Amino acid sequence: MRLVGDFNEIERGIGDDWSELRFVLTVADEKRVDRAAALLGPANPGLLGTTLRFSAMRHGQGVGPEAVRRLLKRLDDEKIIGRLELLGSTQALVEDHGPANTLRSQWENAVATLPPDWSDVYAEVRLDSTDYLERGALLLAPINPDGGGGAPTLRFRSAQHFGYGVSPQMAARCFGRCDEEGITGDVSILHALSDTRPVGTQGPVWIREGRVV
Repeated sequence: MRLVGDFNEIERGIGDDWSELRFVLTVADEKRVDRAAALLGPANPGLLGTTLRFSAMRHGQGVGPEAVRRLLKRLDDEKIIGRLELLGSTQALVEDHGPANTLRSQWENAVATLPPDWSDVYAEVRLDSTDYLERGALLLAPINPDGGGGAPTLRFRSAQHFGYGVSPQMAARCFGRCDEEGITGDVSILHALSDTRPVGTQGPVWIREGRVV
Protein backbone atom coordinates (compact mmCIF):
# COMPACT_ATOMS: atom_id res chain seq x y z
CA MET A 1 0.00 0.00 0.00
CA ARG A 2 1.25 3.48 -0.78
CA LEU A 3 2.22 5.72 2.13
CA VAL A 4 -0.75 8.04 1.72
CA GLY A 5 -3.02 4.99 1.90
CA ASP A 6 -1.22 3.82 5.05
CA PHE A 7 -1.73 7.24 6.63
CA ASN A 8 -5.42 7.34 5.71
CA GLU A 9 -5.99 3.87 7.15
CA ILE A 10 -4.25 4.79 10.42
CA GLU A 11 -6.20 8.03 10.68
CA ARG A 12 -9.52 6.26 10.15
CA GLY A 13 -8.65 3.69 12.77
CA ILE A 14 -7.71 6.21 15.45
CA GLY A 15 -10.99 8.13 15.30
CA ASP A 16 -11.49 11.86 15.78
CA ASP A 17 -10.59 12.34 19.44
CA TRP A 18 -6.89 13.17 19.00
CA SER A 19 -4.66 16.21 18.94
CA GLU A 20 -1.34 14.59 17.90
CA LEU A 21 -0.38 11.43 16.02
CA ARG A 22 3.26 10.26 16.19
CA PHE A 23 4.60 8.18 13.31
CA VAL A 24 7.68 6.19 12.36
CA LEU A 25 8.49 5.64 8.71
CA THR A 26 10.95 2.85 7.88
CA VAL A 27 12.41 3.40 4.41
CA ALA A 28 13.05 0.18 2.50
CA ASP A 29 16.07 1.46 0.55
CA GLU A 30 18.68 2.99 2.86
CA LYS A 31 20.12 4.92 -0.11
CA ARG A 32 16.85 6.89 -0.30
CA VAL A 33 16.52 7.77 3.38
CA ASP A 34 18.09 11.22 2.97
CA ARG A 35 15.76 11.99 0.07
CA ALA A 36 12.76 10.88 2.10
CA ALA A 37 13.87 13.13 4.97
CA ALA A 38 14.19 16.07 2.59
CA LEU A 39 10.70 15.54 1.19
CA LEU A 40 9.30 15.35 4.73
CA GLY A 41 11.24 18.46 5.72
CA PRO A 42 8.24 20.65 6.76
CA ALA A 43 7.29 17.96 9.32
CA ASN A 44 10.76 18.25 10.90
CA PRO A 45 11.40 14.48 10.94
CA GLY A 46 13.91 12.87 13.25
CA LEU A 47 16.32 10.53 11.44
CA LEU A 48 17.73 7.36 12.97
CA GLY A 49 19.21 4.78 10.63
CA THR A 50 16.55 4.03 8.04
CA THR A 51 13.69 5.38 10.14
CA LEU A 52 12.07 8.81 10.21
CA ARG A 53 9.90 10.00 13.07
CA PHE A 54 7.42 12.85 12.76
CA SER A 55 4.03 13.99 14.01
CA ALA A 56 0.71 15.25 12.68
CA MET A 57 -0.93 17.94 14.80
CA ARG A 58 -4.64 18.63 14.62
CA HIS A 59 -4.47 21.94 16.52
CA GLY A 60 -1.78 24.46 17.35
CA GLN A 61 1.81 24.36 16.12
CA GLY A 62 3.16 21.75 13.72
CA VAL A 63 1.88 20.30 10.47
CA GLY A 64 -1.72 19.20 10.20
CA PRO A 65 -3.02 15.91 8.77
CA GLU A 66 -3.69 17.41 5.34
CA ALA A 67 -0.13 18.72 5.16
CA VAL A 68 1.25 15.30 6.19
CA ARG A 69 -0.85 13.69 3.46
CA ARG A 70 0.68 16.03 0.89
CA LEU A 71 4.21 15.33 2.14
CA LEU A 72 3.71 11.57 1.97
CA LYS A 73 2.36 11.94 -1.55
CA ARG A 74 5.71 13.42 -2.53
CA LEU A 75 7.37 10.21 -1.42
CA ASP A 76 4.78 8.13 -3.27
CA ASP A 77 5.33 10.21 -6.41
CA GLU A 78 9.06 9.47 -6.24
CA LYS A 79 8.36 5.77 -5.59
CA ILE A 80 10.04 5.77 -2.19
CA ILE A 81 8.87 2.57 -0.52
CA GLY A 82 8.52 2.25 3.21
CA ARG A 83 6.40 1.12 6.15
CA LEU A 84 4.44 3.74 8.04
CA GLU A 85 3.47 2.88 11.62
CA LEU A 86 1.72 4.74 14.42
CA LEU A 87 3.96 5.14 17.45
CA GLY A 88 1.38 6.81 19.65
CA SER A 89 -1.28 9.49 19.91
CA THR A 90 -2.33 12.28 22.25
CA GLN A 91 -5.98 12.62 23.11
CA ALA A 92 -7.53 15.98 22.36
CA LEU A 93 -8.44 18.09 25.35
CA VAL A 94 -11.88 19.65 25.39
CA GLU A 95 -10.39 23.11 25.10
CA ASP A 96 -8.34 22.08 22.06
CA HIS A 97 -11.41 21.93 19.87
CA GLY A 98 -13.92 23.92 21.83
CA PRO A 99 -16.27 26.12 19.84
CA ALA A 100 -14.67 29.35 21.10
CA ASN A 101 -11.44 28.52 19.24
CA THR A 102 -12.81 27.45 15.88
CA LEU A 103 -12.49 29.75 12.89
CA ARG A 104 -16.25 29.72 12.44
CA SER A 105 -16.91 30.73 16.05
CA GLN A 106 -14.29 33.47 15.89
CA TRP A 107 -15.94 34.88 12.77
CA GLU A 108 -19.45 34.68 14.23
CA ASN A 109 -18.29 36.28 17.49
CA ALA A 110 -16.53 39.08 15.61
CA VAL A 111 -19.65 39.79 13.53
CA ALA A 112 -21.75 39.77 16.70
CA THR A 113 -19.73 42.72 18.05
CA LEU A 114 -20.65 44.90 15.07
CA PRO A 115 -23.54 47.36 15.22
CA PRO A 116 -26.82 45.99 13.86
CA ASP A 117 -26.68 48.28 10.81
CA TRP A 118 -23.23 47.21 9.64
CA SER A 119 -23.05 46.91 5.90
CA ASP A 120 -19.46 46.26 4.82
CA VAL A 121 -16.48 44.54 6.45
CA TYR A 122 -12.85 44.02 5.52
CA ALA A 123 -11.46 41.09 7.50
CA GLU A 124 -8.58 38.65 7.64
CA VAL A 125 -7.78 35.13 8.76
CA ARG A 126 -4.20 34.55 9.92
CA LEU A 127 -3.50 30.83 9.67
CA ASP A 128 -1.32 29.15 12.26
CA SER A 129 0.96 27.58 9.65
CA THR A 130 1.89 28.17 6.01
CA ASP A 131 1.16 24.45 5.56
CA TYR A 132 -2.52 25.35 5.90
CA LEU A 133 -2.37 28.03 3.22
CA GLU A 134 -2.96 26.01 0.06
CA ARG A 135 -5.79 23.90 1.44
CA GLY A 136 -7.25 26.81 3.40
CA ALA A 137 -7.37 29.02 0.32
CA LEU A 138 -9.24 26.28 -1.55
CA LEU A 139 -11.81 25.77 1.21
CA LEU A 140 -12.24 29.54 1.54
CA ALA A 141 -12.51 30.15 -2.22
CA PRO A 142 -16.16 31.34 -2.02
CA ILE A 143 -15.10 34.31 0.14
CA ASN A 144 -12.65 35.35 -2.61
CA PRO A 145 -9.61 35.68 -0.31
CA ASP A 146 -6.44 37.51 -1.28
CA GLY A 147 -2.95 37.44 0.16
CA GLY A 148 -2.76 41.14 0.89
CA GLY A 149 -1.67 40.48 4.45
CA GLY A 150 1.29 38.31 3.47
CA ALA A 151 1.60 34.58 4.10
CA PRO A 152 -0.07 32.90 5.90
CA THR A 153 -2.77 35.60 6.02
CA LEU A 154 -5.84 35.75 3.77
CA ARG A 155 -8.04 38.84 3.59
CA PHE A 156 -11.58 39.14 2.33
CA ARG A 157 -14.67 41.34 2.20
CA SER A 158 -18.12 40.65 3.58
CA ALA A 159 -21.37 42.52 3.00
CA GLN A 160 -24.51 42.09 5.07
CA HIS A 161 -27.15 43.00 2.47
CA PHE A 162 -25.68 43.89 -0.95
CA GLY A 163 -22.54 45.05 -2.71
CA TYR A 164 -18.99 43.73 -2.69
CA GLY A 165 -18.16 40.85 -0.42
CA VAL A 166 -19.46 37.46 0.64
CA SER A 167 -22.44 37.14 2.92
CA PRO A 168 -21.53 36.55 6.59
CA GLN A 169 -23.44 33.25 6.49
CA MET A 170 -21.37 31.95 3.56
CA ALA A 171 -18.17 33.04 5.28
CA ALA A 172 -19.25 31.08 8.37
CA ARG A 173 -19.85 27.94 6.29
CA CYS A 174 -16.43 28.24 4.66
CA PHE A 175 -14.72 28.62 8.02
CA GLY A 176 -16.66 25.59 9.23
CA ARG A 177 -15.12 23.52 6.41
CA CYS A 178 -11.67 24.60 7.57
CA ASP A 179 -12.55 23.62 11.15
CA GLU A 180 -13.55 20.15 9.97
CA GLU A 181 -10.07 19.63 8.52
CA GLY A 182 -8.25 20.90 11.59
CA ILE A 183 -7.10 24.18 10.05
CA THR A 184 -6.53 26.71 12.81
CA GLY A 185 -5.80 30.41 13.02
CA ASP A 186 -7.17 33.77 14.10
CA VAL A 187 -10.02 35.67 12.46
CA SER A 188 -10.33 39.41 12.91
CA ILE A 189 -12.23 42.32 11.41
CA LEU A 190 -9.93 45.09 10.19
CA HIS A 191 -12.49 47.69 9.06
CA ALA A 192 -16.26 47.97 9.18
CA LEU A 193 -18.80 50.44 7.79
CA SER A 194 -22.42 50.91 8.76
CA ASP A 195 -25.51 51.84 6.75
CA THR A 196 -23.71 52.56 3.48
CA ARG A 197 -25.99 53.57 0.63
CA PRO A 198 -24.15 53.15 -2.69
CA VAL A 199 -25.22 55.32 -5.61
CA GLY A 200 -23.97 54.20 -9.02
CA THR A 201 -21.63 51.64 -7.45
CA GLN A 202 -21.83 48.26 -5.74
CA GLY A 203 -20.33 49.52 -2.53
CA PRO A 204 -17.42 51.28 -0.84
CA VAL A 205 -13.77 50.45 -1.37
CA TRP A 206 -10.75 50.68 0.89
CA ILE A 207 -7.30 51.71 -0.18
CA ARG A 208 -4.47 49.88 1.60
CA GLU A 209 -0.84 50.48 0.74
CA GLY A 210 -1.79 52.17 -2.49
CA ARG A 211 -4.15 49.50 -3.80
CA VAL A 212 -7.90 49.19 -3.82
CA VAL A 213 -9.37 46.32 -1.81
